[in-house]
Amino acid sequence: MFARALLAFLVLPGVVAFAVPITWLIATGHTRLVHPLGLVPLLVGVVALLWCVRDFYVSGKGTLAPWAPPANLVAVGLYQYTRNPMYVAVTLIVLGWAVSFGVRGLLVYAVVLAVGFHLRVVWGEEPWLARTHGARWRDYADRVPRWFG
Repeated sequence: MFARALLAFLVLPGVVAFAVPITWLIATGHTRLVHPLGLVPLLVGVVALLWCVRDFYVSGKGTLAPWAPPANLVAVGLYQYTRNPMYVAVTLIVLGWAVSFGVRGLLVYAVVLAVGFHLRVVWGEEPWLARTHGARWRDYADRVPRWFG
């Protein structure tokens, strides 16, 4: 299971939050740090993402990948404050890249990601969680905001 969790991490947030932004920065020649404070959301996002991946693996007994989702509803750690901390973390990472290197295109990319995450959650993940976890999901969803409360 650890290998599947690692693969899921590298393939999903690894590509979206790291490979795409870094490739973008290099391809557009934005390799000079413009706003060092932009590293704060980037680092906060990295820590949050790693925390969530750990919670999925340890508490949920699964991975962040759709092909190996957690067997248990994950309601610990950052999942006590928002139902989607992993998406928040990835968005923070991309915003951090955009601000740190002063790239408006990455800011647009972050907004597109946030909208895509929202649509995926509302139309895909939440209905699946309701079917899979029933009353436990409904109780959790009533207590914890989708994004921020």
